[in-house]
Amino acid sequence: MAQKPSIPSGTRDFSPAEMAKRNYIFSTIRHAFHLFGFQEIETPAMEQLSTLMGKYGEEGDKLLYKILNSGDFLRGADLSLAEKGEMGRLAAQLCEKGLRYDLTVPFARYVTQHRAEIKFPFRRFQMQPVWRADRPQKGRYREFYQCDADVVGSDSLVNEVDLLQLIDTVFDRLKINIAIKLNNRKVLAGIAEIIGAPDKLIDITVAIDKIDKIGIEKVNAELAERGLSGEAIARLEPILKIDGSMAERLAKLNDLLAESEIGMKGVEELRFVADTALALGLKADLDLDVSLARGLNYYTGTIIEVKAKDVAIGSITGGGRYDNLTGVFGMPGVSGVGISFGADRIYDVLNQLDLYPDDVISGPTILFLNLGEKEAAASMAWAKQLRQKGISAVVYPDSSKMKKQMAYANDMAIPYVAIVGENELAEGKFTLKCMLTGEQELADVDQAAAKVAL
Repeated sequence: MAQKPSIPSGTRDFSPAEMAKRNYIFSTIRHAFHLFGFQEIETPAMEQLSTLMGKYGEEGDKLLYKILNSGDFLRGADLSLAEKGEMGRLAAQLCEKGLRYDLTVPFARYVTQHRAEIKFPFRRFQMQPVWRADRPQKGRYREFYQCDADVVGSDSLVNEVDLLQLIDTVFDRLKINIAIKLNNRKVLAGIAEIIGAPDKLIDITVAIDKIDKIGIEKVNAELAERGLSGEAIARLEPILKIDGSMAERLAKLNDLLAESEIGMKGVEELRFVADTALALGLKADLDLDVSLARGLNYYTGTIIEVKAKDVAIGSITGGGRYDNLTGVFGMPGVSGVGISFGADRIYDVLNQLDLYPDDVISGPTILFLNLGEKEAAASMAWAKQLRQKGISAVVYPDSSKMKKQMAYANDMAIPYVAIVGENELAEGKFTLKCMLTGEQELADVDQAAAKVAL
């Protein structure tokens, strides 16, 4: 017996009904992107590994899917590296390309490569799949869609406020209650300074970004493993536990970071973004989370993360400011800020809360039954005329028993069937039957179009 086919773990198939739900999410986000003046681009699924490596931190680099070179990929490779356990160096010789890990780094490459064609500030959005060699679990996939919006070529904090308004608009339309968490990479740098570990900023951010997943005790243990002294860890813990309202937390941070210039700059930026966004009005909750780091090396300022309040799941949107990302591609001085909606997690949230509109799943509006060769020919002509009027219509392809065709209409939740027999052919009309009420009437194309449009 042939082995039943399967798909890789961490990936999913989607049925027509599931795709209808996903397209509702994509269309909602896409409409909001257009509403806020963003323009769409696309980039290839694979990038040069040199483009991707070193942009996501140590842990992110491990999750990159690498693509073997075409042809004799072993030619010229130093296979002794495998015996020495230097798999990273060997992979670099075998693989020149990799699947994109996110949309931000490819976007930075795009901006650098097409700088002569771009008018700054450039407001771009992108909705494409990304891949990560992660361990699959609830809400975490190896292949998933990101829906990104970025502004590059402007260092104004107005852009951060604009993105918070965009987030609020999308989730309000999706009817998902959310909490938006804010932090600033400069605040984290200031914290590293005042605890006496400025050279350990990356180690600190990678570790504290896991607080929600593993708890403060395990984070402290990881910090110790990464070389932080016991004194530094002891000074860090109470800072991470700062509580109170947004204003109270900012005031406490202001006092704690008074001796750190970069830390004070971060507090100042946080205060502007939070105060301005709240003054404009947000339906979402806005909170300051000092432990929020997002673990990506390219963030340099504001950090944003969104959680669903009514479902236990990870971040459903995240982002931040990256002042130096294009610099690694030879284009320094271009500041950017962006967010990424996690469409697959949003899909899971909507499924759990059943928040889809009643009409999100739509198939044909009218099914013409196939009762013979002449009848089918007339049905195809009428179906074409209905489509020209914007009505979705199909003809059952086989001249099967009427009972079977009617059952198909029921199974597919098609609201109307059109019956064409000898009498209908003589009248030049068809019988239009409502599957919900059972009512039926003779109708021409115009009458049927008006009826189903009600």
